[in-house]
Amino acid sequence: MALGNWIVSSSVPRVNEARLTGEAPAEYVLRLATEKARAALQEATSDEYIVAADTAVVDGATILGKPVDATEATEMLRLLRGRTHEVYTGIALISTASGNMLTDVCVTRVPMREYSDSEIGAYVASGDPLDKAGAYGIQHPGFHPVQYMAGCYASVMGMPLCHLLRLFERLGQDTQPNLPQQCQTHLAYQCPVSSAILRGESVG
Repeated sequence: MALGNWIVSSSVPRVNEARLTGEAPAEYVLRLATEKARAALQEATSDEYIVAADTAVVDGATILGKPVDATEATEMLRLLRGRTHEVYTGIALISTASGNMLTDVCVTRVPMREYSDSEIGAYVASGDPLDKAGAYGIQHPGFHPVQYMAGCYASVMGMPLCHLLRLFERLGQDTQPNLPQQCQTHLAYQCPVSSAILRGESVG
């Protein structure tokens, strides 16, 4: 198969996203990704690949979910302002033909800029933060919450493609070698960690 030429269908399996007592962020996102993949497997054919992912914004020991309202969105953005937090993305890949499942996790450090209270107010009023973990979208064209990036930009958006690529390669599948460059071109981002990830190194 060649990544980049997929026939893709999507679904949103229902899983309990409550964090277990004492569960570390990496364990949390990997558990949810695997549960989503197994739930999707119930409706799959015998010749498909299932990809599931879960992303969490992590500040210290706290996982920040989607804000329930504008007030909580404002509080989250003030909490993250001028500080560095981490984004964890867990991925699960299942081959329905073999039943094999592989998993991976990407951790990206995200330094936020010193945006003003008025910027927060305008951004919250746009409604964009209300369906975003941590109350922000890194790609938002007006807010630009992040000071700079030195990790996987795609992971913060929800799907670290180089990690997914290496999972397919571990399953023995041929992959499209220029997919990382396509990702960077699409995101207008020169990724400094892509090559290391594809070599199997752990970056964060």
